[in-house]
Amino acid sequence: MLDEESFPVATADIEPDTVLFTIPRKDIICLENSQLFKEVDSSIFVNRGSEPLDEDDEDQDGGSSHQRGQNSWTTLILVMMYEHLRRDPSPWRPYLDVLPTEFETPMFWTSEEIAELQASPVVASIGREEADVMIRTKILPVIKENAAVFGGVTDADDERLVQLAHQMGSTIMAYSFDLEGEGDEEDEDEDGWVEDREGRTMMGMVPMADILNADAEFNAHINHSEEALVATALRKIPAGEEILNYYGPLPNGQLLRRYGYVTEKHSRYDVVELTAASITSSIRSRLNLAQQDWDKIDEARAKSMFGDDSEQVHGAMVEVEDSYPLERACEDPDEFGQLQGTPSFSELPEELLDMAKARFKEIKTIRPDAVPDKKFRDRIIYSAVREAASAKLAEYGTTLEEDLAKLSTLDSNQPRLRMAMEVRIGEKKLLHEAIAWLDGKIGDGAANGDMEVDEPAYPSLRIINYLRCFAKINNPSLTIPSSSQPGQAQNYNEEGEVRNTPKQCGREVTVGWIMGKPRGRHPETQKVLVINRSAILDRLRNYS
Repeated sequence: MLDEESFPVATADIEPDTVLFTIPRKDIICLENSQLFKEVDSSIFVNRGSEPLDEDDEDQDGGSSHQRGQNSWTTLILVMMYEHLRRDPSPWRPYLDVLPTEFETPMFWTSEEIAELQASPVVASIGREEADVMIRTKILPVIKENAAVFGGVTDADDERLVQLAHQMGSTIMAYSFDLEGEGDEEDEDEDGWVEDREGRTMMGMVPMADILNADAEFNAHINHSEEALVATALRKIPAGEEILNYYGPLPNGQLLRRYGYVTEKHSRYDVVELTAASITSSIRSRLNLAQQDWDKIDEARAKSMFGDDSEQVHGAMVEVEDSYPLERACEDPDEFGQLQGTPSFSELPEELLDMAKARFKEIKTIRPDAVPDKKFRDRIIYSAVREAASAKLAEYGTTLEEDLAKLSTLDSNQPRLRMAMEVRIGEKKLLHEAIAWLDGKIGDGAANGDMEVDEPAYPSLRIINYLRCFAKINNPSLTIPSSSQPGQAQNYNEEGEVRNTPKQCGREVTVGWIMGKPRGRHPETQKVLVINRSAILDRLRNYS
């Protein structure tokens, strides 16, 4: 966030719990400490602690939305603009003069620079246009109605004021602190810096505290007391070590959007999003149902919906989202600010699974035979999510290997390109991890091209059992028998017992192993031959 020569470092060893600095609350830039509160009609701030208002909200008398109250973001922007335009009379003039006027956040990037983020979810949350609308509908009206208070501005100053509001909004995004309700959760889905904290807490600019850089592993913490904000050392800080604060478990994409930088340690929190539409479409493609069945399923679903975004599954309400995040399981930093454990992708979001199970419940209502059991359902879900993850990976336009090669030769004078590449590289690594995990859950050789469960499912239980055999194959051997040797594959039921040995299906075979130890009377069948996929599917289509 700061340049490399301006971050604070320990000049001598600092012991744990040492107070690094104290900022009295009276020195914080916020509405309560600013003269602005006395200069304008204070009623415009009555809702500063409530949720933000829609841009087109009007009061009962037909007044514009700003007359009903500002939220925390717009309030602090107005305060910052007021103090900036006051110049010398402002008690914070020396502080305001050293704040940055240029930012590395994507809101200030060119379209070409933003394009380097490729399919990153951060692109959709940059929010320049939304911020522009908010400024013109909630900030400018207040300034113009109180022109004398804001330095005698006129209509001719509109564009200058819009740019100043963007500057102050980005400054607040990067440097401000929530002064109340420190544990309140922020809304990660809002665009730009318009309503990130939804107006629920009072915000302020804290001189000195905002000079600290931050990382996922840190050694200092800002404590909020009734009278002051106090920075303390969490552990021993050796001489020469940078003093680091903590902004929370943010993925690099959000770190870039808010603060204009990325770090290697924050990559553990990277996130990618899969749309509900892509997962649902993939589920449907795997079920061999007639269009009239789908029409009935869609009609039944429409009748069972409760509200616009909710439905019932097993008697419980399920919130239907537009997209679902994939992220690693990570332990929180310990009490000393140190990272713990190795992050890994180990599960799908519960909300995603609930949504997918809801789709299958709808299907079973119309076609009970299409979903014979939960194992079949779960395999389809994992396969559908895998396909959606692979499709998401393809949206990026370049491969992980290509990005890594390009990054290794990138010039140091291209910081925005480097940050964009580090964001998309982190997200691609996560997608590869998720796909590998899903391959293990599916239990097939999809990652190696031997067998995929990406074809439509068939209603015959005999055929489903036959497919299960191949769905359990994993970690193919490097030994590949001669193509002249016909192969046979054992057929398993749900208990892992051999049910029958189908006829020879083809000549191209590879050696593989059943995942786990099969139960039943045939332990010798743990080693099997997997027929090539096309031959299997051809044979299945001939079953009646």
